[in-house]
Amino acid sequence: MSIDPEGYPLLYTGSRDSFFRILAFDGSEARELWKLPADYVGPTMWNDDWDSSPLILGDYLFEGGENSRFYIVKLNRGYDDDGAVTVAPELVFHEAGWDDELVAAVGSEVSIEGSLTVIGDTLYFANSGGLVQGWDIGGLRTGSGPPTRVFRFWTGDDTDATVVSDEEGMLYVGSEWERHNERSKETGQMMKLDPSKPDNPLVWSHTDQGAEKAGVWGTPGIYEDLVIFTTFNGRALGIDRATGEVRWEITVPPPLMGSPVIVDGVWLQGDCNGSLHAYDVTDTHAEPAEMWSVPVGGCIESTPAVWNGRIYVGTRAGQMHAFGDR
Repeated sequence: MSIDPEGYPLLYTGSRDSFFRILAFDGSEARELWKLPADYVGPTMWNDDWDSSPLILGDYLFEGGENSRFYIVKLNRGYDDDGAVTVAPELVFHEAGWDDELVAAVGSEVSIEGSLTVIGDTLYFANSGGLVQGWDIGGLRTGSGPPTRVFRFWTGDDTDATVVSDEEGMLYVGSEWERHNERSKETGQMMKLDPSKPDNPLVWSHTDQGAEKAGVWGTPGIYEDLVIFTTFNGRALGIDRATGEVRWEITVPPPLMGSPVIVDGVWLQGDCNGSLHAYDVTDTHAEPAEMWSVPVGGCIESTPAVWNGRIYVGTRAGQMHAFGDR
């Protein structure tokens, strides 16, 4: 889910009941302003969940569904005469998140579960078939035409983690190890891509293929010249962004499914044994020292959120925890 970035009292969230919703929270109770069913347009594949957090840029919302379609919605936000927030959404673009080549290689399990990333005028996302793609959305801003696909890379395996970009426009991609096919053996599970070289974008990669189920499930985290990847089986690697050199590797109690969060040189990481860890990564060349670990109970699949001096994290035990000095 996402909160409106421009201050409108709006929450954008998906659900397992097949609907993506826009909710208003400007009153004592939330109001449903709009909902989009997963089968509103087709064809679709896989299922009707909505795992991806939507991206809002200007008055446009970008979202991918587990039905493997991605959507662009013009929100038309405003307020009525009584000061209540309003929306008048228009679905201005939608497209399949797969192509025939991908389906021929992996079948119909091609859901979009990671969130979308924008660099300049290019929108990037991946799917469970391992297809990483970039779409030029500049025409939305200029009115010159619909989005067009400008980048395609196949990792070979399930890529549910959100694609991460750096200040140079490079992409950091983590893939799972489930299909055990030749392509994922070749590309690895931790990779850096240069989208300015679409014919050969792979800059460097590392593998995590030692178990039946392995690879990267959480979104990689960037801190200064370092990128941190965590793997399902408990490996955490700090990798030089430029060279691909592994500077350090430590073990965190597996399985690791939530993403690393780095704030002010502190790396926060939840594990599925139910503990939240904090590591010092201010020296990006040194192996990080654990600063503290707090058992909360219940697998931490979620990514911690940090706001106003507090850490918030949810667990599969159905609890939300907050940590802070006050």
